[in-house]
Amino acid sequence: MDGFDVPRHLVGIIILVNFTGSFIFDRFDLTEEKRYTLSEATTDQLQNLDEILFVRVYLEGNLPTEFRELRDATKEMLDEFRAYSGENIHYEFINPSASPDEKERVEVYKELTRQGLQYTNIRMQAGDKTSEQIIFPGAILSFRGRETAIQLLKSVAGATENEMIAASIQQLEYEFMSAIRKVAQEEKQVVAFIEGHGELGKLETADAERALAEFYTIKRISLDQKVDALADVDAAIIARPDSAFSEQDKFIIDQFIMKGGKVLWLIDPVFARMDSLRASNLTMGLVLNHNLDDQLFKYGVRLNNDLILDIQCINKPIVTGYIGNQPRQELFPWYYEPLLSANQEHAISKNLDRIKTEFVSTMEPIEVNGVKATTLLSSSDQCRLVSAPTRISFNILRDPPKYEMFSNGPFPTAILLEGTFPSVFTNRLPQRLLKDEGLGFKETSVPTKMIVVSDGDIIQNPVNKIEEKFYALGFDKYTQTMYGNRAFILNAVNYLCDDSGLLNVRSKEFKIRLLDQTKVDKDRYYWQVLNNALPILLVFLFGIGFFYWRKKRYVK
Repeated sequence: MDGFDVPRHLVGIIILVNFTGSFIFDRFDLTEEKRYTLSEATTDQLQNLDEILFVRVYLEGNLPTEFRELRDATKEMLDEFRAYSGENIHYEFINPSASPDEKERVEVYKELTRQGLQYTNIRMQAGDKTSEQIIFPGAILSFRGRETAIQLLKSVAGATENEMIAASIQQLEYEFMSAIRKVAQEEKQVVAFIEGHGELGKLETADAERALAEFYTIKRISLDQKVDALADVDAAIIARPDSAFSEQDKFIIDQFIMKGGKVLWLIDPVFARMDSLRASNLTMGLVLNHNLDDQLFKYGVRLNNDLILDIQCINKPIVTGYIGNQPRQELFPWYYEPLLSANQEHAISKNLDRIKTEFVSTMEPIEVNGVKATTLLSSSDQCRLVSAPTRISFNILRDPPKYEMFSNGPFPTAILLEGTFPSVFTNRLPQRLLKDEGLGFKETSVPTKMIVVSDGDIIQNPVNKIEEKFYALGFDKYTQTMYGNRAFILNAVNYLCDDSGLLNVRSKEFKIRLLDQTKVDKDRYYWQVLNNALPILLVFLFGIGFFYWRKKRYVK
Protein backbone atom coordinates (compact mmCIF):
# COMPACT_ATOMS: atom_id res chain seq x y z
CA MET A 1 0.00 0.00 0.00
CA ASP A 2 1.10 3.64 -0.46
CA GLY A 3 2.10 6.24 2.17
CA PHE A 4 -1.45 6.67 3.38
CA ASP A 5 -1.60 3.22 4.98
CA VAL A 6 -2.86 3.14 8.56
CA PRO A 7 -0.65 1.00 10.84
CA ARG A 8 -2.44 -2.13 11.98
CA HIS A 9 -1.54 -1.61 15.64
CA LEU A 10 -3.24 1.86 15.50
CA VAL A 11 -6.43 0.27 14.19
CA GLY A 12 -6.24 -2.26 17.04
CA ILE A 13 -5.87 0.51 19.64
CA ILE A 14 -8.90 2.37 18.25
CA ILE A 15 -11.02 -0.81 18.34
CA LEU A 16 -9.87 -1.55 21.93
CA VAL A 17 -10.67 1.99 23.13
CA ASN A 18 -14.17 1.85 21.61
CA PHE A 19 -14.82 -1.61 23.08
CA THR A 20 -13.69 -0.47 26.55
CA GLY A 21 -15.78 2.71 26.25
CA SER A 22 -18.90 0.63 25.76
CA PHE A 23 -18.50 -0.63 29.37
CA ILE A 24 -17.03 2.42 31.12
CA PHE A 25 -18.96 5.71 31.23
CA ASP A 26 -17.20 9.01 31.85
CA ARG A 27 -17.27 12.57 30.55
CA PHE A 28 -14.41 15.05 30.39
CA ASP A 29 -14.85 18.80 30.87
CA LEU A 30 -11.87 20.75 29.53
CA THR A 31 -13.27 24.23 30.23
CA GLU A 32 -11.41 26.38 32.77
CA GLU A 33 -14.42 26.85 35.10
CA LYS A 34 -15.87 23.34 34.52
CA ARG A 35 -19.07 24.78 33.10
CA TYR A 36 -20.19 21.43 31.68
CA THR A 37 -19.58 19.49 34.91
CA LEU A 38 -22.86 18.75 36.65
CA SER A 39 -23.02 18.83 40.44
CA GLU A 40 -23.16 15.58 42.38
CA ALA A 41 -26.73 16.33 43.51
CA THR A 42 -27.78 16.77 39.89
CA THR A 43 -26.26 13.50 38.69
CA ASP A 44 -27.79 11.63 41.65
CA GLN A 45 -31.23 13.02 40.84
CA LEU A 46 -30.89 12.15 37.18
CA GLN A 47 -29.66 8.63 37.84
CA ASN A 48 -32.66 8.03 40.11
CA LEU A 49 -35.20 8.83 37.41
CA ASP A 50 -37.09 5.61 36.77
CA GLU A 51 -39.49 6.90 34.12
CA ILE A 52 -39.39 9.14 31.07
CA LEU A 53 -39.28 12.87 31.80
CA PHE A 54 -40.30 14.89 28.75
CA VAL A 55 -39.18 18.49 28.24
CA ARG A 56 -40.77 20.88 25.74
CA VAL A 57 -38.56 23.91 25.15
CA TYR A 58 -40.13 26.89 23.37
CA LEU A 59 -36.90 28.37 22.00
CA GLU A 60 -36.96 27.68 18.30
CA GLY A 61 -37.50 29.62 15.10
CA ASN A 62 -35.95 32.80 13.75
CA LEU A 63 -34.24 33.99 16.95
CA PRO A 64 -31.73 36.80 17.52
CA THR A 65 -28.15 35.75 18.17
CA GLU A 66 -28.41 36.18 21.95
CA PHE A 67 -31.46 33.92 22.20
CA ARG A 68 -29.83 31.34 19.94
CA GLU A 69 -27.02 31.20 22.50
CA LEU A 70 -29.58 30.50 25.23
CA ARG A 71 -31.22 27.85 23.04
CA ASP A 72 -27.89 26.15 22.29
CA ALA A 73 -26.87 26.23 25.96
CA THR A 74 -30.21 24.71 26.91
CA LYS A 75 -29.77 21.91 24.38
CA GLU A 76 -26.25 21.22 25.64
CA MET A 77 -27.53 21.06 29.22
CA LEU A 78 -30.34 18.66 28.28
CA ASP A 79 -27.86 16.47 26.40
CA GLU A 80 -25.74 16.30 29.57
CA PHE A 81 -28.86 15.41 31.59
CA ARG A 82 -29.77 12.69 29.14
CA ALA A 83 -26.31 11.14 29.32
CA TYR A 84 -26.63 10.68 33.10
CA SER A 85 -30.31 9.72 33.20
CA GLY A 86 -29.97 6.53 31.19
CA GLU A 87 -31.87 8.29 28.38
CA ASN A 88 -34.87 8.83 30.66
CA ILE A 89 -34.93 12.46 29.56
CA HIS A 90 -36.46 13.26 26.20
CA TYR A 91 -36.81 16.76 24.86
CA GLU A 92 -38.25 18.70 21.96
CA PHE A 93 -37.62 22.26 20.81
CA ILE A 94 -40.79 23.97 19.58
CA ASN A 95 -41.41 27.21 17.72
CA PRO A 96 -44.62 28.65 19.25
CA SER A 97 -44.93 31.04 16.28
CA ALA A 98 -44.61 28.35 13.60
CA SER A 99 -48.22 28.52 12.42
CA PRO A 100 -48.86 30.94 9.54
CA ASP A 101 -52.39 31.44 10.87
CA GLU A 102 -52.52 34.34 13.33
CA LYS A 103 -55.51 32.91 15.23
CA GLU A 104 -53.70 29.63 15.81
CA ARG A 105 -50.61 31.48 17.04
CA VAL A 106 -52.71 33.51 19.48
CA GLU A 107 -54.30 30.33 20.85
CA VAL A 108 -50.86 28.79 21.33
CA TYR A 109 -49.72 31.94 23.15
CA LYS A 110 -52.76 31.82 25.44
CA GLU A 111 -52.19 28.16 26.27
CA LEU A 112 -48.51 28.70 27.08
CA THR A 113 -49.43 31.67 29.30
CA ARG A 114 -52.03 29.54 31.07
CA GLN A 115 -49.38 26.90 31.74
CA GLY A 116 -47.17 29.48 33.41
CA LEU A 117 -44.77 30.74 30.74
CA GLN A 118 -44.15 34.44 30.19
CA TYR A 119 -43.60 35.86 26.73
CA THR A 120 -40.94 38.33 25.67
CA ASN A 121 -41.46 40.82 22.88
CA ILE A 122 -38.20 41.32 20.96
CA ARG A 123 -37.23 43.64 18.13
CA MET A 124 -35.37 42.25 15.15
CA GLN A 125 -33.38 44.37 12.69
CA ALA A 126 -32.98 43.18 9.10
CA GLY A 127 -31.27 45.87 7.06
CA ASP A 128 -33.47 48.96 7.24
CA LYS A 129 -36.52 47.01 8.40
CA THR A 130 -37.47 46.48 12.04
CA SER A 131 -39.91 43.79 13.10
CA GLU A 132 -41.25 42.53 16.40
CA GLN A 133 -41.54 38.91 17.46
CA ILE A 134 -43.11 37.21 20.46
CA ILE A 135 -41.05 34.41 21.99
CA PHE A 136 -41.59 32.25 25.06
CA PRO A 137 -38.10 31.64 26.53
CA GLY A 138 -39.20 28.80 28.78
CA ALA A 139 -39.88 25.09 29.04
CA ILE A 140 -42.56 22.74 30.34
CA LEU A 141 -41.56 19.50 32.07
CA SER A 142 -43.88 16.46 32.21
CA PHE A 143 -43.36 13.50 34.55
CA ARG A 144 -45.85 10.90 35.81
CA GLY A 145 -48.79 13.03 34.77
CA ARG A 146 -47.46 16.13 36.54
CA GLU A 147 -46.30 19.28 34.75
CA THR A 148 -44.38 22.37 35.74
CA ALA A 149 -43.20 25.40 33.78
CA ILE A 150 -39.83 27.11 34.09
CA GLN A 151 -38.79 30.49 32.81
CA LEU A 152 -35.35 30.19 31.18
CA LEU A 153 -34.82 33.91 30.65
CA LYS A 154 -34.11 35.66 33.94
CA SER A 155 -34.98 39.34 34.28
CA VAL A 156 -32.21 41.32 35.97
CA ALA A 157 -32.94 44.92 36.89
CA GLY A 158 -30.64 47.35 35.06
CA ALA A 159 -28.92 44.61 33.05
CA THR A 160 -28.48 44.59 29.29
CA GLU A 161 -30.00 41.84 27.16
CA ASN A 162 -26.61 40.13 26.82
CA GLU A 163 -26.10 40.20 30.60
CA MET A 164 -29.56 38.72 31.21
CA ILE A 165 -28.84 35.93 28.72
CA ALA A 166 -25.52 35.27 30.46
CA ALA A 167 -27.21 35.13 33.88
CA SER A 168 -29.89 32.82 32.46
CA ILE A 169 -27.32 30.41 31.02
CA GLN A 170 -25.54 30.29 34.37
CA GLN A 171 -28.76 29.29 36.16
CA LEU A 172 -29.90 26.62 33.68
CA GLU A 173 -28.81 23.65 35.79
CA TYR A 174 -30.57 25.00 38.89
CA GLU A 175 -33.78 25.88 37.03
CA PHE A 176 -34.07 22.45 35.45
CA MET A 177 -33.11 20.55 38.59
CA SER A 178 -35.53 22.46 40.83
CA ALA A 179 -38.28 21.79 38.26
CA ILE A 180 -37.38 18.08 38.04
CA ARG A 181 -37.46 17.88 41.80
CA LYS A 182 -40.94 19.48 41.90
CA VAL A 183 -42.47 16.97 39.48
CA ALA A 184 -40.56 13.92 40.78
CA GLN A 185 -40.83 14.53 44.52
CA GLU A 186 -43.41 12.30 46.19
CA GLU A 187 -43.26 13.69 49.74
CA LYS A 188 -42.36 17.21 50.84
CA GLN A 189 -40.84 18.33 54.10
CA VAL A 190 -43.04 20.56 56.27
CA VAL A 191 -42.11 24.19 56.95
CA ALA A 192 -44.27 26.01 59.51
CA PHE A 193 -44.74 29.73 60.14
CA ILE A 194 -45.23 30.19 63.90
CA GLU A 195 -48.20 32.39 64.93
CA GLY A 196 -49.62 33.77 68.15
CA HIS A 197 -47.00 36.35 69.15
CA GLY A 198 -47.77 39.19 66.72
CA GLU A 199 -45.78 37.63 63.86
CA LEU A 200 -46.19 38.84 60.28
CA GLY A 201 -49.48 37.71 58.74
CA LYS A 202 -50.11 35.51 55.75
CA LEU A 203 -50.43 38.42 53.30
CA GLU A 204 -47.18 39.99 54.53
CA THR A 205 -45.20 36.78 53.96
CA ALA A 206 -47.18 35.62 50.91
CA ASP A 207 -44.33 35.87 48.40
CA ALA A 208 -41.92 33.93 50.60
CA GLU A 209 -44.61 31.29 51.21
CA ARG A 210 -45.24 31.01 47.48
CA ALA A 211 -41.52 30.50 46.78
CA LEU A 212 -41.17 27.92 49.55
CA ALA A 213 -44.35 26.10 48.55
CA GLU A 214 -42.65 24.93 45.35
CA PHE A 215 -40.43 22.67 47.49
CA TYR A 216 -42.16 22.27 50.86
CA THR A 217 -45.55 21.84 52.46
CA ILE A 218 -46.27 25.17 54.15
CA LYS A 219 -48.30 25.46 57.36
CA ARG A 220 -49.15 28.21 59.82
CA ILE A 221 -49.18 26.95 63.40
CA SER A 222 -50.17 28.55 66.70
CA LEU A 223 -48.28 26.85 69.52
CA ASP A 224 -50.98 27.55 72.13
CA GLN A 225 -48.82 25.81 74.75
CA LYS A 226 -49.38 22.42 73.03
CA VAL A 227 -46.34 20.23 73.55
CA ASP A 228 -46.84 18.37 70.26
CA ALA A 229 -47.64 21.46 68.17
CA LEU A 230 -44.49 21.00 66.07
CA ALA A 231 -44.48 17.20 66.03
CA ASP A 232 -44.74 16.84 62.24
CA VAL A 233 -42.69 19.93 61.34
CA ASP A 234 -39.18 19.83 59.84
CA ALA A 235 -38.38 23.56 59.99
CA ALA A 236 -40.05 26.55 61.69
CA ILE A 237 -39.98 30.22 60.71
CA ILE A 238 -40.53 32.87 63.40
CA ALA A 239 -41.19 36.04 61.40
CA ARG A 240 -40.99 39.33 63.34
CA PRO A 241 -42.93 38.69 66.58
CA ASP A 242 -43.88 41.87 68.45
CA SER A 243 -45.07 40.37 71.76
CA ALA A 244 -43.50 38.16 74.42
CA PHE A 245 -43.31 34.37 74.13
CA SER A 246 -44.60 32.46 77.12
CA GLU A 247 -42.25 30.05 78.85
CA GLN A 248 -44.46 27.18 77.66
CA ASP A 249 -44.12 28.22 74.01
CA LYS A 250 -40.37 28.70 74.44
CA PHE A 251 -40.19 25.17 75.85
CA ILE A 252 -42.02 23.76 72.80
CA ILE A 253 -39.55 25.47 70.44
CA ASP A 254 -36.59 24.43 72.60
CA GLN A 255 -37.54 20.76 72.58
CA PHE A 256 -38.32 20.95 68.86
CA ILE A 257 -34.68 22.02 68.39
CA MET A 258 -33.37 19.38 70.79
CA LYS A 259 -35.01 16.69 68.65
CA GLY A 260 -33.39 17.97 65.46
CA GLY A 261 -35.84 20.67 64.34
CA LYS A 262 -34.52 23.67 62.42
CA VAL A 263 -35.53 27.29 63.04
CA LEU A 264 -35.21 30.49 61.04
CA TRP A 265 -35.41 33.28 63.63
CA LEU A 266 -36.31 36.70 62.14
CA ILE A 267 -36.34 38.88 65.25
CA ASP A 268 -36.53 42.66 65.79
CA PRO A 269 -34.66 43.60 69.01
CA VAL A 270 -35.97 47.17 68.61
CA PHE A 271 -39.57 48.04 67.76
CA ALA A 272 -39.75 50.73 65.03
CA ARG A 273 -42.19 50.98 62.13
CA MET A 274 -42.22 53.10 58.96
CA ASP A 275 -46.03 53.35 59.10
CA SER A 276 -45.81 55.36 62.35
CA LEU A 277 -43.09 57.58 60.88
CA ARG A 278 -45.07 58.36 57.74
CA ALA A 279 -48.12 59.30 59.80
CA SER A 280 -46.44 61.81 62.12
CA ASN A 281 -42.89 62.42 60.78
CA LEU A 282 -41.62 61.20 64.16
CA THR A 283 -41.52 57.80 65.83
CA MET A 284 -39.61 56.05 68.57
CA GLY A 285 -37.32 53.05 68.45
CA LEU A 286 -38.13 51.10 71.61
CA VAL A 287 -36.62 47.95 73.09
CA LEU A 288 -38.91 45.04 72.18
CA ASN A 289 -39.59 42.50 74.91
CA HIS A 290 -40.08 39.23 73.05
CA ASN A 291 -38.66 37.16 75.94
CA LEU A 292 -36.29 35.30 73.62
CA ASP A 293 -32.96 36.85 74.64
CA ASP A 294 -32.01 34.15 77.13
CA GLN A 295 -32.95 31.37 74.70
CA LEU A 296 -30.96 32.77 71.77
CA PHE A 297 -28.02 33.55 74.07
CA LYS A 298 -28.00 29.93 75.23
CA TYR A 299 -27.91 28.75 71.62
CA GLY A 300 -25.01 31.04 70.72
CA VAL A 301 -26.08 34.54 69.66
CA ARG A 302 -26.89 37.87 71.30
CA LEU A 303 -29.18 40.47 69.78
CA ASN A 304 -28.32 44.06 70.71
CA ASN A 305 -30.81 46.82 71.49
CA ASP A 306 -29.57 49.27 68.89
CA LEU A 307 -30.22 50.36 65.30
CA ILE A 308 -27.74 50.52 62.44
CA LEU A 309 -27.48 53.71 60.37
CA ASP A 310 -25.63 52.86 57.16
CA ILE A 311 -24.43 54.98 54.25
CA GLN A 312 -25.17 51.97 52.00
CA CYS A 313 -28.94 52.16 52.21
CA ILE A 314 -32.28 52.53 50.44
CA ASN A 315 -33.29 55.86 48.91
CA LYS A 316 -36.65 57.25 50.07
CA PRO A 317 -38.78 59.98 48.42
CA ILE A 318 -39.12 63.04 50.65
CA VAL A 319 -41.35 66.05 49.93
CA THR A 320 -39.01 69.04 49.52
CA GLY A 321 -41.56 71.61 48.37
CA TYR A 322 -44.62 72.25 46.26
CA ILE A 323 -45.20 73.29 42.67
CA GLY A 324 -48.66 74.85 42.81
CA ASN A 325 -50.56 72.37 44.94
CA GLN A 326 -48.50 69.37 43.82
CA PRO A 327 -45.77 68.08 46.17
CA ARG A 328 -42.25 67.89 44.80
CA GLN A 329 -40.37 64.78 45.88
CA GLU A 330 -36.68 63.94 45.82
CA LEU A 331 -34.89 60.72 46.72
CA PHE A 332 -32.68 60.81 49.81
CA PRO A 333 -30.63 58.05 51.46
CA TRP A 334 -32.61 56.65 54.40
CA TYR A 335 -29.88 55.35 56.72
CA TYR A 336 -32.30 53.26 58.80
CA GLU A 337 -32.81 50.86 55.88
CA PRO A 338 -29.32 49.41 55.23
CA LEU A 339 -28.52 47.28 52.21
CA LEU A 340 -26.80 44.23 53.67
CA SER A 341 -23.88 42.47 52.04
CA ALA A 342 -23.84 38.68 51.71
CA ASN A 343 -21.00 36.39 52.72
CA GLN A 344 -19.72 35.10 49.37
CA GLU A 345 -17.89 32.19 51.02
CA HIS A 346 -21.04 30.33 52.15
CA ALA A 347 -23.54 28.47 49.96
CA ILE A 348 -26.54 30.24 51.55
CA SER A 349 -25.36 33.72 50.70
CA LYS A 350 -23.04 33.15 47.74
CA ASN A 351 -23.95 35.10 44.57
CA LEU A 352 -26.76 36.95 46.35
CA ASP A 353 -27.57 40.54 45.55
CA ARG A 354 -27.72 42.97 48.44
CA ILE A 355 -30.52 42.46 50.97
CA LYS A 356 -33.12 45.13 51.72
CA THR A 357 -33.85 45.73 55.42
CA GLU A 358 -35.76 48.10 57.69
CA PHE A 359 -34.58 49.11 61.18
CA VAL A 360 -31.97 46.38 61.59
CA SER A 361 -29.91 45.82 64.74
CA THR A 362 -26.47 44.42 65.42
CA MET A 363 -25.84 40.94 66.77
CA GLU A 364 -22.84 38.93 67.89
CA PRO A 365 -21.99 35.25 68.24
CA ILE A 366 -21.50 33.78 71.70
CA GLU A 367 -19.05 30.91 72.14
CA VAL A 368 -20.96 27.70 72.93
CA ASN A 369 -19.32 24.29 73.10
CA GLY A 370 -20.28 22.18 70.10
CA VAL A 371 -21.78 25.10 68.14
CA LYS A 372 -20.20 26.72 65.07
CA ALA A 373 -21.23 30.27 64.11
CA THR A 374 -20.99 31.69 60.56
CA THR A 375 -21.91 35.25 59.57
CA LEU A 376 -24.17 35.29 56.52
CA LEU A 377 -25.17 38.96 56.23
CA SER A 378 -23.55 42.14 57.46
CA SER A 379 -23.75 45.90 57.14
CA SER A 380 -21.17 47.99 55.31
CA ASP A 381 -18.15 49.52 57.04
CA GLN A 382 -19.73 52.99 56.84
CA CYS A 383 -22.09 52.75 59.79
CA ARG A 384 -22.94 54.26 63.11
CA LEU A 385 -25.15 52.92 65.88
CA VAL A 386 -27.89 54.46 68.01
CA SER A 387 -29.08 52.75 71.18
CA ALA A 388 -32.75 52.22 71.97
CA PRO A 389 -34.85 53.98 73.03
CA THR A 390 -34.19 56.58 70.32
CA ARG A 391 -36.10 59.21 68.34
CA ILE A 392 -36.47 58.54 64.61
CA SER A 393 -37.34 61.40 62.26
CA PHE A 394 -37.00 62.39 58.63
CA ASN A 395 -35.25 65.55 59.86
CA ILE A 396 -32.00 63.59 59.71
CA LEU A 397 -32.14 64.05 55.93
CA ARG A 398 -32.07 67.85 56.04
CA ASP A 399 -28.30 68.02 56.28
CA PRO A 400 -25.72 66.07 54.27
CA PRO A 401 -24.18 63.17 56.20
CA LYS A 402 -21.04 63.73 58.23
CA TYR A 403 -19.00 60.83 56.91
CA GLU A 404 -16.62 60.90 59.85
CA MET A 405 -19.57 59.80 62.02
CA PHE A 406 -20.18 56.75 59.77
CA SER A 407 -16.88 55.06 60.44
CA ASN A 408 -17.89 51.84 62.22
CA GLY A 409 -18.73 48.42 60.87
CA PRO A 410 -19.26 46.03 59.35
CA PHE A 411 -21.72 44.53 61.84
CA PRO A 412 -23.19 41.01 61.61
CA THR A 413 -26.94 40.93 61.01
CA ALA A 414 -27.53 37.24 60.19
CA ILE A 415 -25.70 34.30 61.76
CA LEU A 416 -25.89 30.58 61.02
CA LEU A 417 -25.50 28.31 64.06
CA GLU A 418 -24.68 24.62 63.56
CA GLY A 419 -23.97 21.84 66.02
CA THR A 420 -25.40 20.35 69.23
CA PHE A 421 -27.27 22.96 71.26
CA PRO A 422 -27.84 23.00 75.03
CA SER A 423 -31.44 23.34 76.21
CA VAL A 424 -32.33 26.68 77.75
CA PHE A 425 -34.48 24.76 80.27
CA THR A 426 -31.66 22.67 81.73
CA ASN A 427 -31.86 22.87 85.57
CA ARG A 428 -35.07 24.88 85.32
CA LEU A 429 -37.74 22.16 85.29
CA PRO A 430 -39.20 20.48 88.39
CA GLN A 431 -38.43 16.79 88.89
CA ARG A 432 -41.97 15.67 88.10
CA LEU A 433 -41.63 17.08 84.58
CA LEU A 434 -38.16 15.68 84.10
CA LYS A 435 -39.47 12.21 84.93
CA ASP A 436 -42.50 12.55 82.64
CA GLU A 437 -41.82 10.07 79.82
CA GLY A 438 -44.57 11.64 77.71
CA LEU A 439 -42.74 14.97 77.85
CA GLY A 440 -39.42 13.37 76.83
CA PHE A 441 -37.28 16.29 77.94
CA LYS A 442 -33.82 16.49 76.28
CA GLU A 443 -30.97 18.59 77.69
CA THR A 444 -28.81 18.49 74.55
CA SER A 445 -29.87 18.49 70.92
CA VAL A 446 -28.99 16.07 68.20
CA PRO A 447 -26.83 17.78 65.51
CA THR A 448 -29.01 20.46 63.95
CA LYS A 449 -28.87 24.09 62.78
CA MET A 450 -30.63 27.43 62.93
CA ILE A 451 -30.31 30.90 61.42
CA VAL A 452 -30.84 34.09 63.43
CA VAL A 453 -31.49 37.42 61.65
CA SER A 454 -31.73 40.71 63.55
CA ASP A 455 -34.47 42.11 61.30
CA GLY A 456 -37.93 40.63 60.88
CA ASP A 457 -38.76 42.85 57.91
CA ILE A 458 -36.34 40.91 55.72
CA ILE A 459 -39.17 38.47 54.90
CA GLN A 460 -41.99 41.04 54.61
CA ASN A 461 -43.22 41.70 51.08
CA PRO A 462 -44.95 44.98 50.14
CA VAL A 463 -48.75 44.79 50.40
CA ASN A 464 -51.81 46.71 49.32
CA LYS A 465 -54.06 46.14 52.32
CA ILE A 466 -57.08 47.76 50.69
CA GLU A 467 -57.05 45.42 47.69
CA GLU A 468 -55.39 42.58 49.68
CA LYS A 469 -52.62 42.25 47.12
CA PHE A 470 -48.96 41.53 47.69
CA TYR A 471 -45.87 42.34 45.65
CA ALA A 472 -42.51 40.67 45.15
CA LEU A 473 -40.36 40.23 48.24
CA GLY A 474 -37.32 42.49 48.03
CA PHE A 475 -38.82 44.86 45.44
CA ASP A 476 -38.34 48.59 46.03
CA LYS A 477 -41.04 50.53 44.20
CA TYR A 478 -39.24 53.88 44.41
CA THR A 479 -36.07 52.78 42.64
CA GLN A 480 -37.67 49.87 40.73
CA THR A 481 -34.95 47.59 42.06
CA MET A 482 -35.25 43.93 43.05
CA TYR A 483 -33.03 42.97 45.98
CA GLY A 484 -31.97 39.52 47.13
CA ASN A 485 -34.44 38.96 50.01
CA ARG A 486 -36.48 36.25 48.30
CA ALA A 487 -33.40 34.27 47.29
CA PHE A 488 -31.93 34.58 50.79
CA ILE A 489 -35.07 33.21 52.48
CA LEU A 490 -35.28 30.34 49.99
CA ASN A 491 -31.57 29.55 50.36
CA ALA A 492 -31.80 29.68 54.15
CA VAL A 493 -34.69 27.20 54.32
CA ASN A 494 -33.06 24.96 51.68
CA TYR A 495 -29.94 24.78 53.82
CA LEU A 496 -31.82 24.19 57.06
CA CYS A 497 -33.80 21.38 55.43
CA ASP A 498 -30.58 19.75 54.23
CA ASP A 499 -31.22 20.58 50.58
CA SER A 500 -27.55 21.51 50.26
CA GLY A 501 -27.30 19.81 46.87
CA LEU A 502 -29.92 22.09 45.34
CA LEU A 503 -28.34 25.05 47.12
CA ASN A 504 -24.90 24.26 45.68
CA VAL A 505 -26.39 24.10 42.20
CA ARG A 506 -27.93 27.55 42.68
CA SER A 507 -24.65 29.05 43.90
CA LYS A 508 -22.61 27.49 41.09
CA GLU A 509 -20.98 30.08 38.84
CA PHE A 510 -18.86 30.23 35.73
CA LYS A 511 -17.55 32.93 33.48
CA ILE A 512 -19.67 34.10 30.58
CA ARG A 513 -17.32 35.68 28.09
CA LEU A 514 -19.47 38.29 26.40
CA LEU A 515 -18.42 39.84 23.11
CA ASP A 516 -17.41 43.47 23.08
CA GLN A 517 -20.26 44.87 20.97
CA THR A 518 -18.29 48.01 20.06
CA LYS A 519 -15.48 45.90 18.58
CA VAL A 520 -18.00 43.64 16.87
CA ASP A 521 -19.61 46.58 15.09
CA LYS A 522 -16.27 48.16 14.24
CA ASP A 523 -14.49 45.06 12.91
CA ARG A 524 -17.53 43.15 11.58
CA TYR A 525 -16.46 43.05 7.91
CA TYR A 526 -12.84 42.20 8.74
CA TRP A 527 -13.88 39.09 10.69
CA GLN A 528 -16.52 38.13 8.14
CA VAL A 529 -13.93 38.18 5.35
CA LEU A 530 -11.35 36.41 7.53
CA ASN A 531 -13.75 33.63 8.57
CA ASN A 532 -15.12 33.06 5.08
CA ALA A 533 -12.15 33.71 2.78
CA LEU A 534 -9.30 32.28 4.87
CA PRO A 535 -10.64 28.69 5.05
CA ILE A 536 -11.23 28.69 1.30
CA LEU A 537 -7.73 30.04 0.69
CA LEU A 538 -6.18 27.41 2.97
CA VAL A 539 -8.05 24.60 1.20
CA PHE A 540 -6.93 26.01 -2.17
CA LEU A 541 -3.27 26.20 -1.09
CA PHE A 542 -3.44 22.72 0.42
CA GLY A 543 -4.89 21.38 -2.86
CA ILE A 544 -2.09 22.95 -4.91
CA GLY A 545 0.57 21.69 -2.52
CA PHE A 546 -0.92 18.20 -2.45
CA PHE A 547 -1.10 18.14 -6.28
CA TYR A 548 2.59 19.04 -6.68
CA TRP A 549 3.61 16.59 -3.93
CA ARG A 550 1.84 13.70 -5.71
CA LYS A 551 3.23 14.77 -9.07
CA LYS A 552 6.75 14.91 -7.69
CA ARG A 553 6.45 11.53 -5.95
CA TYR A 554 4.92 9.53 -8.76
CA VAL A 555 7.05 11.06 -11.54
CA LYS A 556 9.99 9.29 -9.89
